[in-house]
Amino acid sequence: MRHILYRLKDRYHLGTPVFQRDDLCFVTVKRFELRAILTELRDVEGFTHLTLLTAVDWIEEQQFQLTYMVNNRVANLTLALRVMLDREDATGDTIHDLWPTAATYQRELREMFGITFPGSPRVDEEFILEGWTDLPPYRRDFDTLAYSQQTYNDRPGRVTHDPKTHMQKTLYADYPKGAK
Repeated sequence: MRHILYRLKDRYHLGTPVFQRDDLCFVTVKRFELRAILTELRDVEGFTHLTLLTAVDWIEEQQFQLTYMVNNRVANLTLALRVMLDREDATGDTIHDLWPTAATYQRELREMFGITFPGSPRVDEEFILEGWTDLPPYRRDFDTLAYSQQTYNDRPGRVTHDPKTHMQKTLYADYPKGAK
C-alpha cells in the first residue's frame, strides 16, 4: 500500500495516510483531484471495486466528508479516499461512469444528506424516502425527536424506562449492589 501512496504523492496532494491495518488505509485528497486519483487507482493500480461511498456530517466545521472506499481484490488492499465538501453548497462529483454502482450510493447520499451529484443517473428521483419533504434525515441538524413527536401519536400504555435502572431491576435484581 505504501508504494502506491508514494507514487500518487508525486502527482497529487495527499493528506497524511491513516493505516487501520496493513491492507486498509484512509487518506484525504483534494476534491478537484479525486476523479484523476480514482481513475489511476482503477486503471493502473488494480482497484477494480468500489466497496463504499458514504458521508459524515461535520456540522461544527460546516463540512461533509465523502469517503470513497476502493478495493484491489488481487492484492487484497482497500484504500479509502476522503474528500471534504462545503456543507452550504454540498455538491460532489459523480463517478458513476467509473463504477456504475456509485449511482446508487449517490442517490442515497442525495436523499439522506442533501448532497447533490450533477449528472448522476436518477439522482433526483425518490429512492428510499418516498414523499419526504423535510430536511434530509442524516444531517445532524435534523431533529429526530421533534419529527417523531410531530409525525406519530403517543401509544397509550407505553412506558419509557431509564435504561440503567431498568437493567438493574430486570436483569440484575439478584446481584448484590457493589459486588464485583
